[in-house]
Amino acid sequence: MLPVQKSNKKKNTKRRIIRPRTTQPPKWLGWLVIGALCCGIVIAIVTYQHKLRQYDDNTPAATNRQTGKKVSYPGRNIDYKRQFNHQNAKHLAAAQSTGLKRIPKDEADLKNMQTKLVKIRTGKNYVVDDLTHSVPYLTKGAAESLDIIADDFSDILRRNDLPHYRLIVTSILRTEESVRQLRKSGNINASANSAHCYGTTFDITYKRFDKADLSPDYMDEENLKLVLAQALLNAQRAGRVYVKYEYKQACFHITSRK
Repeated sequence: MLPVQKSNKKKNTKRRIIRPRTTQPPKWLGWLVIGALCCGIVIAIVTYQHKLRQYDDNTPAATNRQTGKKVSYPGRNIDYKRQFNHQNAKHLAAAQSTGLKRIPKDEADLKNMQTKLVKIRTGKNYVVDDLTHSVPYLTKGAAESLDIIADDFSDILRRNDLPHYRLIVTSILRTEESVRQLRKSGNINASANSAHCYGTTFDITYKRFDKADLSPDYMDEENLKLVLAQALLNAQRAGRVYVKYEYKQACFHITSRK
């Protein structure tokens, strides 16, 4: 019987550590997560806007548009650019002739000019907007021109059995400080020698009107713009104002000649 030969190889006594194989998630899974997040954001935005619409639908104006009928002023269309084309030079000359003799530095400086100015407040036929770069003062003649235009606008609506709306005045007297703030806000073309600086000039927007009665009938802004233009034409033909149609600013730029 042959002797058993011992192997010279040393047994490997080290225990092999078997680690679990790590697998990378598929790329489509990441895109799926991103897509789900985007969908969630879109749904949140749509839900928020829907709530806003629900809130707006409960306002009197929205309720009127739901229950009332749309009515219109039957006047003829007006070529705004052609009818209201008085250039800034003409506005400035009229402002310097009939307005303040110097440009006020700031609101404190207006105290020295109180006898020449009238404070403009929201009334029956117009609303003074939140004025961020002007102050609510006009010369007596300009304040009278504003009243005449607003009253005529209201009369045109009344004579045609239309709902009562008020005009919105968006810019009035600019001081030197107002002009600096306007330039800082991004309007680099704001002039330090504008007709607005002499208390004779004001802007009326044609994009917004304030419905001031509870009748269910309503008018759209484009038709109300036509009514405003008719009132401005009447004042312009009477030699009371110069008017410039400002397309970019969405307003009529008006300077009193009285």
